[in-house]
Amino acid sequence: LTGLIACMIDIAVEKLAGYKYLAVKQNIEKYTELGGLSISLILWAVLNSAFVMLGSLAVAFLEPIAAGSGIPQIKCFLNGVKIPRVVRLKTLVIKVFGVICSVAGGLAVGKEGPMIHSGAVVAAGVSQGRSTSLKKDFKIFEYFRRDTEKRDFVSAGAAAGVSAAFGAPVGGVLFSLEEGASFWNQLLTWRIFFASMVSTFTLNFFLSIYHGKPGQLSSPGLINFGRFDSDVSSVFIVFRGVLGALFNIINYWLTIFRIRYIHRPCLQVMEAMLVAAVTATVSFAMIYFSNDCQPLGQDNTEEYPLQLFCADGEYNSMATAFFNTPERSVRSLFHNPPGTYNPVTLGVFTLAYFALAVWTYGLTVSAGVFIPSLLIGAAWGRLFGILLSFIIWADPGKYALIGAAAQLGGIVRMTLSLTVILVEATGNVTYGFPIMLVLMTAKIVGDYFIEGRSRIPGLQSVPFLHWDAPPTSHWLTAREVMSSPVTCFNRVEKVGRIVDVLSNTSTNHNVLIKSKTCLASSRLSQRRLQLKDFRDAYPRFPPIQSIHVSQDERECMMDLTEFMNPTPYTVPQETSLPRVFKLFRALGLRHLVVVDNENRVVGLVTRKDLARYHVGKDGLEELHLAQT
Repeated sequence: LTGLIACMIDIAVEKLAGYKYLAVKQNIEKYTELGGLSISLILWAVLNSAFVMLGSLAVAFLEPIAAGSGIPQIKCFLNGVKIPRVVRLKTLVIKVFGVICSVAGGLAVGKEGPMIHSGAVVAAGVSQGRSTSLKKDFKIFEYFRRDTEKRDFVSAGAAAGVSAAFGAPVGGVLFSLEEGASFWNQLLTWRIFFASMVSTFTLNFFLSIYHGKPGQLSSPGLINFGRFDSDVSSVFIVFRGVLGALFNIINYWLTIFRIRYIHRPCLQVMEAMLVAAVTATVSFAMIYFSNDCQPLGQDNTEEYPLQLFCADGEYNSMATAFFNTPERSVRSLFHNPPGTYNPVTLGVFTLAYFALAVWTYGLTVSAGVFIPSLLIGAAWGRLFGILLSFIIWADPGKYALIGAAAQLGGIVRMTLSLTVILVEATGNVTYGFPIMLVLMTAKIVGDYFIEGRSRIPGLQSVPFLHWDAPPTSHWLTAREVMSSPVTCFNRVEKVGRIVDVLSNTSTNHNVLIKSKTCLASSRLSQRRLQLKDFRDAYPRFPPIQSIHVSQDERECMMDLTEFMNPTPYTVPQETSLPRVFKLFRALGLRHLVVVDNENRVVGLVTRKDLARYHVGKDGLEELHLAQT
């Protein structure tokens, strides 16, 4: 299913963008001779804005959680945080529709991130054997109706999305390991690898049929980087790590500005349309003022070559970068022969596209940052290769690949999984070492200045747990971070007290009372609660306000013994925060009981208690996290 969705997205974007660029190209050719190219600019801006308006309206008014790539939200989900509506069917529909409109609308975005989110939603839905949105239960896979199994399936779905986007099944597995799943085991590895392989095969099979070549599975992935020579001999970038950090810093403050001032849906749609119009205007201006004309060869591979003011038999080289979908622009930077671009064209394009990408990422549209990062890096990498060729022989295409890897690594700070993804995409394992070296350098340099995209959950007040505790938190103890006092029940408790306690908190664990199967008194018979009762209620447990308990039932007693954990994990109140953090992460806990010297419960450590600490400018700081 993930492969089919990726195939549909790819075909839809190709068709819609093709119609748009063809219409604008014909209009430009017409008014180049007659005069009045401003009409072509207006047409381009209107078409861009129309596509983006449709996608942004759907996201802003129908399902705001579908905004962005969805990767931070899926990481939080796999980290143990239940983000509302993140894996709903409605979210999937809006995400797919939105990303098609965003890419076809010419924004500086990619469709790879939303594919990963789409795969996660598909996995979450299939694993439950029912749709809560459609209120349809197929009575299958009931065993998987619990958080642990659902998270495992979402891990596999995210890996299948990576595999469909890049043609990298092994990279998909490592992506889920490095960026997603909090808890790992051997069985999960094989599940995810199988899902990734099937996703890649399905996508390639149907794309080969669509392109009229059944049985000929082309190179995997929507972003086929092709094969290069295997003699890349130098790795050169620290500067890319700095630019990746700069991208994140600017976008971080831009996100804060949007949270404060652009929080109404109508304003969010207007901003998205403004960015779409500005993108078209900047692109048109760059093409219009560029005098970089290249000859059209016999084996010309340009999809929409623009002649504009070039001589007959020539095309505008700047249009190759701007007048195309981002994926096609990346391919041209990798594969076009030396001499296709001059240094000025690449330099101007890099600066302009960098600014557009920073502004675009974070809009209320479905969009990813992978392809814009690759495109920026490929452009400056090819520029570096051209400049280097004046001194020694250098293949610009190789440096475009290394530059793309460095830029992407500087922004998303992935190392192992991104190395394998790029190696699988290029089809050449000899690039493994230089790519890994570039990614490690970009990550180290970028981390020196600012965190990567994982800082987004903190902006959204999400209690996201990193792999390790903050480095300066060793002086904190469990006593200082725990929540107290703890509300406790006796093993056999009066129903009235349980109802009163649940009514005063935000907890949703009300199945025992709703079923009324554990009430014990002389007038009410007791029926044992079955595991099926929990599975049928999962994942939308009823609020306590929807459960009616009569006065007689309030006086009944409920035996909680069979529903409690008699041997919970506990720590002394003097335990250091790093040790508590490691226990929490390694064991996959939802809460950790804190006891005193006499083994009495004095507090409870939850995810929010740990996640609110981070290292800021003034040392260890506390975040204000969402209460629900």
